Amino acid sequence: MSEQSQRILVFSHKAEVREAIMNAVGRRPAADLGRVEWVEASGIADVLAEMDAGSVDLAILDGEAQPTGGIGLTRQLKHEIDDCPPIVVAVRRRDDRWLATWALSDAVLVHPLDPLTAAETVAGVLRAGRVPAVNGG
Repeated sequence: MSEQSQRILVFSHKAEVREAIMNAVGRRPAADLGRVEWVEASGIADVLAEMDAGSVDLAILDGEAQPTGGIGLTRQLKHEIDDCPPIVVAVRRRDDRWLATWALSDAVLVHPLDPLTAAETVAGVLRAGRVPAVNGG
């Protein structure tokens, strides 16, 4: 039985950060989830367009992005988009996890990214965001 693919938006102004996140999470974060279709964004306008369109299942935002970081952007999106998709924030310092939580992120990743932890975190958030099928059983 094949699972539906997941569209994940990854945002950072640095291509190497986007690549590190995509490599850590992988093409399929868990066996019970579909493959990942990555959507890369290097600017805020791209993130806003994708999120407004409702075309992504999850967003992973770089907390250190410039000029606008993923933490502030997360808070903005959570307050402005009804039924906002889940957002994971990637931070450089473990001590910045509280900022990502304050911003209403659904989960936090800490650099350097551990592939096992990154995949498990993303899989958990994707599972939590699933809408169960209505089939009477």
